[in-house]
Amino acid sequence: MKLSVISPVYGAERLIPQLVNRISAAVTSITNDYEIILVDDCGPDNSWEAILKETQVHEKVIGIRLSRNFGQHYAITAGLDHAKGEWVVVMDCDLQDRPEEIPALYAKAIEGYDIVLARRFERKDSFLKKLFSFTFYKTLGYLTGFQQDESVANFGIYHKKVIQAVCSMRESIRYFPTMVKWVGFKATKINVEHSQREEGKSGYNLKKMLHLAMDIILAYSDKPIRLLVKLGLLVSLFSFIVAIKVLFQWLVGDIKVLGYTSLFVSIWFLSGLLLSTLGLVGLYVGKTFQGVKNRPIYIIAEKTRETI
Repeated sequence: MKLSVISPVYGAERLIPQLVNRISAAVTSITNDYEIILVDDCGPDNSWEAILKETQVHEKVIGIRLSRNFGQHYAITAGLDHAKGEWVVVMDCDLQDRPEEIPALYAKAIEGYDIVLARRFERKDSFLKKLFSFTFYKTLGYLTGFQQDESVANFGIYHKKVIQAVCSMRESIRYFPTMVKWVGFKATKINVEHSQREEGKSGYNLKKMLHLAMDIILAYSDKPIRLLVKLGLLVSLFSFIVAIKVLFQWLVGDIKVLGYTSLFVSIWFLSGLLLSTLGLVGLYVGKTFQGVKNRPIYIIAEKTRETI
């Protein structure tokens, strides 16, 4: 098969027909040997029923329904595991990623690239979302060492060898852009138009975004622990300098009876530092515990037809 298009679906019941029609119109300019894999991540609406209707009308459409809401990147993983195309396109279902950009992505890919990412040069998102996205990616880049362009998300085209490499990574915490960055391969970007959201609102609220950020940092970096070690060494050095100063004052007879304020502040500061360190170590241990359970990354409730 030449091309697979994967879209994780959440709260997009009314957009499914338009999504399928626009993808079909775009990819037929490339090949007629394609598939569209829609992965229902158990949203609050009737997206699965809409997917079923499309599979009855379009033989190229394949529906996969997860047993519960696992999250966007787990739904993407389910789609990747079932994709059969030599090239795989990953895009969101809300039509902010324009299917009409797929031919441009493919044209760039066949120039000799394994990965072509879509850079949204004019994002049609709110100011707060742009601000959080910028802060998130800068922090993530600093802590993980993988510099991520905040104008790039999941939308792009990937050769099957890239997808196979990503699918071989079975860790329990999934974040598709960072996984793509980690596996390497020859990559480039092209500018694409970013559309307004057709309807509804993003499934990512501030709480979910913060939770995702914490998971990714814990999964892909030990830098927070190393930063705390450095902070601990600095505090120890400062304490040593203060001790030398007090000893010198005692030797010259200039020591004064000190109050409890400095002692009180020092105890609370060090206690807070210790609790923060223990909490961070506990988070890492917790994530490791989740990983060694070896549970499946996702569970499929049903499929419209066999894909593998």
